Order: sequence, then C-alpha cells, then structure tokens
Amino acid sequence: MMTETTPAKPKGPFDGLLVIDLTHVLNGPFGTTILTDLGARTIKIEPPGHGDDTRTYGPYVGDQSLYFSFVNRGKESIVLNLKDEGDRAIFLEMVRKADVLAENFRPGVMDRLGFNYEELAKINPRLIYASSSGFGQTGPLAHYPAYDTIVQAMSGIMMATGFPDGPPTRVGGTSLSDLCGGVFMFCGIASALYARERTGKGAHIDVSMFDGTLAFLQHALMCWSATGKAPARIGNRHPYMAPFDVFQAQDKPFVICCGNDHLFKALCDVIGAPELATDPRFVENHDRMANNDALKAALEKALSKQPAAHWLDVIHKAGVPVGPLLDVAEAANLPQTAARNMLIKSGGVMMPGNPVKISGYDDPHERPGAPKLDEQGAALRKEFAAPEAK
Repeated sequence: MMTETTPAKPKGPFDGLLVIDLTHVLNGPFGTTILTDLGARTIKIEPPGHGDDTRTYGPYVGDQSLYFSFVNRGKESIVLNLKDEGDRAIFLEMVRKADVLAENFRPGVMDRLGFNYEELAKINPRLIYASSSGFGQTGPLAHYPAYDTIVQAMSGIMMATGFPDGPPTRVGGTSLSDLCGGVFMFCGIASALYARERTGKGAHIDVSMFDGTLAFLQHALMCWSATGKAPARIGNRHPYMAPFDVFQAQDKPFVICCGNDHLFKALCDVIGAPELATDPRFVENHDRMANNDALKAALEKALSKQPAAHWLDVIHKAGVPVGPLLDVAEAANLPQTAARNMLIKSGGVMMPGNPVKISGYDDPHERPGAPKLDEQGAALRKEFAAPEAK
C-alpha cells in the first residue's frame, strides 16, 4: 500500500542561480554565503597555494578553519590561476553561464586581469557583477587598503564606542564593518536580480565596508547632523531615552529599556519606588535625560534590594522591556536560539543558522560544510571546459 509523503520543500528562492565567487577573507564571502543559504549554487574560485587566506586562520576544529568554514559553507571550490590562459578560459566559460559574479579585490585588480564589468558584460549581458571593497570603486580613498578595524577607526564608530573615561573601542565579538559590506553586497545582488527580471540586463554593484558602516551609525550621525559635533562616548545608555541602560541589582547587572513615560511609571511602581515617577527631575523623558546620573542612582538603590532574577521576572510581567546580560555560550543555549534554528551543523561543526526565514522554503538544521581546497576542481574543469577543449 502506497503511503503519502510530504513533498520536499525547495532549497531556497535562489535555487538554480549560479554564483561565481571570487571573494576572499570575510566581507565578500559573508555576502555570498547568504545567497548559498538561500539556495544558490556558489562556486568559489581560489588562488593556487593555500587558497583563501582564511584557511590559515584559527580557531580550528581538527584541520578545519572555522574562520573559513563559517562563511564558505555549502560552496564548491576550484583553484584557478587567473593569469594562466587555460584557467582563464575555464573562468570565462563560468562567466558565460553565471547569473552572479562577486569579487572583493582592491579596485583595479579585476581591470588588470581584463575581467572588469564592462569586459565580462560583453560575453554575458545578464551578468550581475558585485564588487565589495573597503572604500568603494570611486573617491580619493578607493585604493586605500582596508581591514575591518581600519574601517571601524575611520568611520567614527570606534570613537563613539566605549565609556567616557575609556579609550575608543572596536565593536567586540564581530567584524562589524566586514559584515556590513557583506550584507549590503547581498542586498545589491538581490535588488539587481529583481531588476533583471524586468529589464533583461545585468548591472555592476559597487558596495564598500566604509559606506555600510556609516549607514549603520544611526545615533552618532543623528547627533552630528543635529549639532554639527561628534558625539561623546556614553557607554551602554541610550543617547535619547532614559532609563535605557545596564543597571546593577543585588547580585549582578541586567538591562532595562523604557521608551516612554508610561513604561517609566510602570517600572517605578513595580520596583517599589512610585515616587520617582512624580519627581520633577524624572517626570518626562527630557527631564530624565537631563538628570540621568541621579536617575540611575535612584533606580539602582531600589534594585539593590533583590537579585537580578527577581527583577527580570516582575519587571517583565509589568510589561516593561527588560533582559539579562548573557555571554555567547548562554545566548547559544537559549531555547529561543533553538526554536529559530539559529545554531546548525555544517561539516560537523556548530555555526550560526540562516536568519532569513521565508515561508515555503526549507530551513535545514544540517547544511553542507565548507569545501576542501579544490575539492570540486576536477569536476568543474570538465563542466566548464572551453568548447574547443571538449
């Protein structure tokens, strides 16, 4: 007797899309990994020798670089020397069949190889050609070398991060500027693919880590726009709302965020300090901002009477936004993380899942791992051999 089975969901909205990935290190590979997670076939072209530099970066699990694996899972790898005529011919066959080409070399490198957008568009007018670099393809800093920390330093975000009595601080736990560049590269590719459906034509996308970081600055740029001055470092508090900060309880700190006067009154009531809501220094948000230090001291005096777990419970039940301070291990073990499938297995290693959830498409808990260097090289050379070589 036949049993009815549920048809498998499609891999993702980009299933059938062919991406030729010349990106390396972090910002470009992060953008093409989003495409890969959403179903695209991504062929990573690596240089002879050790391939992508990140294959030599730690941390390692066995002989596997997690730095490389986190942003290259599910891709295919082929080693090509783009200065060798035979390998150039294979590359051009890939371009003829590709939907997307992504690269994050310093501006000018693809020109010198003879593979700039104008040349490749001649053989594939539908090609979406994405370039991501430190400062973009134009402007006086176009050729300036850039790593994440350089861009964080030059964008203003380091000067705005930290406490007033501390030094400028790089955003911790992540290479923010690299990832901004990768996210905006993905946005540009998706936008250009949508436009191609209407026009039939490809496009050149020019994304920079510097531009992406500026776009993420938000409060700091608001302050400069309003006052003409760069903002001072203010630590964890919000620049325009109070109380909106880290607060010390009896045993440890936690976070409270009151975005309006109603929430502030509810907070005062539930922590047993209703008088603070009517104190002339704290009645409205602009009053609280002007007297933020006094407000924080008054709140922490009340909060010192109970441990953080107590306050997290009662403040949450009162409808006031509140949250614990967690380290990475604690965040990874939250039930919410599991419920959203945000820790997956790839190549036998735990890594972040795909944050883009789209109805009708699968979001597997296990995904293919990152390829070994040139792992699919022989098969890809056969698949994309020039016609005269077949």
